Amino acid sequence: MNTRDTMELKEEAIRAQYDAALGLLTGFDHAPRLATATAPEPGVERSPGIGARPRFRSTVVGMATRSTARPGGVRLAERVEGLGDGLVSPVQASVLGALRRGLAIALALGEQLSAQSGLAELKKANLEGRLSEGRRGEFTELLAAEALAVLFTFANATAFLLAEHMGSVTVEIGSVDEVLTDNAPLALQGALWELDQDIATFAGDEARLVATVVAFCEALMRKVALRADAAARVGPFKGASWKVEADGLTISGFTPARAAKGGTLTMAFKKPHEVVGNHIAKYQSMKLAKMLMAYDFERKLNPFAELGGFIFTFMGDGAPGTGKTTLIQMMAGLLHDYCKVAGYPFLYRNFSIDQIDSYQGKSGQNAKAFIDAVIDPGVIGFGTIDDIDQVAGKRGDRQSSAGQQEVTAVFMGAFAGAGTVVRGNCTFGMFSNYPENVDDALRQRAGARFLVDGPQTKDDYIDILALLLGKNHQIPLGDHQLYAAQEIRKAVAASFEGHSRPHEEGLVKVWEKVAAETGKLDTIAKIGAYLKAIQQADARFTGRAIKNITDAVKVRAMDFELPDEWMENPDLFLFKPYDEKLAMIKALMSPITVEMVLQEVNRYADSEFRYADKSDEAAISGMVRDMQRTEEAKRRYLEGKG
Repeated sequence: MNTRDTMELKEEAIRAQYDAALGLLTGFDHAPRLATATAPEPGVERSPGIGARPRFRSTVVGMATRSTARPGGVRLAERVEGLGDGLVSPVQASVLGALRRGLAIALALGEQLSAQSGLAELKKANLEGRLSEGRRGEFTELLAAEALAVLFTFANATAFLLAEHMGSVTVEIGSVDEVLTDNAPLALQGALWELDQDIATFAGDEARLVATVVAFCEALMRKVALRADAAARVGPFKGASWKVEADGLTISGFTPARAAKGGTLTMAFKKPHEVVGNHIAKYQSMKLAKMLMAYDFERKLNPFAELGGFIFTFMGDGAPGTGKTTLIQMMAGLLHDYCKVAGYPFLYRNFSIDQIDSYQGKSGQNAKAFIDAVIDPGVIGFGTIDDIDQVAGKRGDRQSSAGQQEVTAVFMGAFAGAGTVVRGNCTFGMFSNYPENVDDALRQRAGARFLVDGPQTKDDYIDILALLLGKNHQIPLGDHQLYAAQEIRKAVAASFEGHSRPHEEGLVKVWEKVAAETGKLDTIAKIGAYLKAIQQADARFTGRAIKNITDAVKVRAMDFELPDEWMENPDLFLFKPYDEKLAMIKALMSPITVEMVLQEVNRYADSEFRYADKSDEAAISGMVRDMQRTEEAKRRYLEGKG
């Protein structure tokens, strides 16, 4: 990688451009040359008391080219303010502020480039009429290079500044066409004219306003970078770097800056060897962390999601004290470290019982905000819902509050609703000590099951004792190889083999009955008969269960860990183009086997039978207690009456 000498773009130089930037936002005329208008013509009528705004004029005399198209007024500030109810909202103000700041940064950088390249002197000579014919070609090339640099910087800075305001809404605006390179002021006018058209066409509300502006900036950066590949005299910009201290923005040629929207994560991270037992859950969590890192920010898609082996939602269940929190700390720590190396923004959020509110609708809003933050396509996201049996209520359960019911509805729509889009940049983990108390439909939206059963063997208990005691003692270890039992590959292979037959009593009966009728389950038809028999035993085993099982099988087909070197050196994989990453992953895949399918059927069905048995037992126990209380009440009533 090339080392750049980063220069400072001084704040006073940026603020000196605020008036010019504001002039571009408040009003100018532009006749489109390359693009076609898509927005309706703005009306000429104005409300009483609103005067005409000042208009920005190009400072490069004689360089604007003529157009046969009729000029149209571009009033971007009015366009943005017109989306509201008469008062400028915080979101509208943020958009206008980012646009003005982005324009000012671009104009200030353009002045620096102009001074460094000698363009400033050529501009002066042109204004004074003393530019020789021999230097006309150089002048034109330098103007075009400045225009490309200023356009890219404007889009880059604006997208960076608006990153924290982006939600889950995305807008597809298509390509940007009005990219003019005659000179920088005309280039900005052309870009703002097209942005004005896109806002009028796509931005129906505030969420879509931010998404439209960011989508436009990203499309403009792509178009300008493509033009720059064949442009002359762009080397000084392409090979240099500027820092805008106030915004934390680094401008590195035609490379988009990525705002770290994740914020600082404060958590006691755990290393994989500190998770004792829980072999399958630990293994799948480690794999999932690396899967997330394959996400492509340019394509906004993960190759694993395209191949069908991505875990979007999972359920981690186990008795209290078996290591659910430790598992969360391990996975968050891995993602945090991987993202730090790659320079990716990482966001972790937890949704807890504290966010259930007594005000109607507020709990649902909290849940929606949690979902929107994690699925933001501009971050690597990890969302957890701890004690989901307390957070989300069962539908029809009279003991669930209205807030819990709202949360259930939001989560069901987000995890497998009509509008759910799995890009592969985030995952959600639902954790519970009592998964049988989770609404059946919500629980079945967990695509993978992580049984968090804690330490199981003698070696596990020795390992966890040594780990928790720490090093402040002189007690000998004895005849034991510390953490050898936690060797993940060996432990996971044994754990998966353990599911070659079912474990739960009810499922064992189904297995034995089907095996007696069909023989060895070694074809799709026989496995399908087994699935139907499971459904007859438990009506809650629906088509969604089959989808979850097949998704788990596809994950098993990718039963490989991306090499650690790929995480440590991003150039080996993370920074590769999307298609190249996809090919590298395909090369590591293994074929699906009968054993894989049966093991995943049994793993999933065992968990459903376990939940159903506990749920039924809990319901029966509750009814028995109610009947006992009723009988006791009758007895006391009759005694009192007598």
